[in-house]
Amino acid sequence: MSPPVETAAPPARDVRRFGAAQRWVHRGTAVLMGVCVLTAACLYIPQLAVLVGRRELVVRVHECAGLALPVPVLLGLASRALRADLRLLNRFGRHDTLWLRAVLRRDRRPAARPAGKFNAGQKIYAAWIAGAALVMLGTGLMMWFTHLTPLMWRTSATFVHDWLALTIGVVLAGHIGMALGDPEARRGLRTGMVSRRWAEHEHRLWRP
Repeated sequence: MSPPVETAAPPARDVRRFGAAQRWVHRGTAVLMGVCVLTAACLYIPQLAVLVGRRELVVRVHECAGLALPVPVLLGLASRALRADLRLLNRFGRHDTLWLRAVLRRDRRPAARPAGKFNAGQKIYAAWIAGAALVMLGTGLMMWFTHLTPLMWRTSATFVHDWLALTIGVVLAGHIGMALGDPEARRGLRTGMVSRRWAEHEHRLWRP
C-alpha cells in the first residue's frame, strides 16, 4: 500500500497584529486624549463654554484626564509585546526613508512603500504625539501649580500649552481621518487580527 500523500496546510487568512495589552493601551490613551481635547474645546470656544457651563467642573476633568494620560502606557510596559512594539516604533531604517520619499512623490505602489510592522508615518506620529503629550503635561502642571514658577514661566507655558493643544487637535483629526479610510487597520486595533493579504500589501517587510 502506498504511503499517504502529505498536503500542505492552507495559509491562514488572518494574522495576529496586536495582543490585548497593545489594544487596551491604545483604547485607554485614546479615551483620555479625547476627554482632554473635548474639555479643552469647552474651555476655549465661547459657544461650547456657554452650552456646557460648569467651567470649574470642566477644568477639573481636563486636569485629571491630562494627569492620567501617561498611565495606560506606563501600565502597559509590563507587557513584553508592548515593549517590543515600542522598540519597533523607535527604530528608523532605510526602508522608512524610502516610504517617506514615496509619500512625497505620491507614489502609491506597494513596492515603493516598504514597511515593517509600522510604517514611517506611524513611527513619526507616535514619536510626535508622545513628545507633545509630555510637553502638555509639563506646561499644564506649571499653569495648575502657579506658586511653583515665576510669572514669566507661567505666561510662556500658557502660550505653548494653548497653541500646542490646537496643533494636537489638527493632527488627531488627520489621524482619525486616516483610520476611517482603512477598515482593516481599525479591525486590527479592535480585534487584534488582520487579513494576511492586507499585511502583505501594506506591511510587506513584517513577518508576523
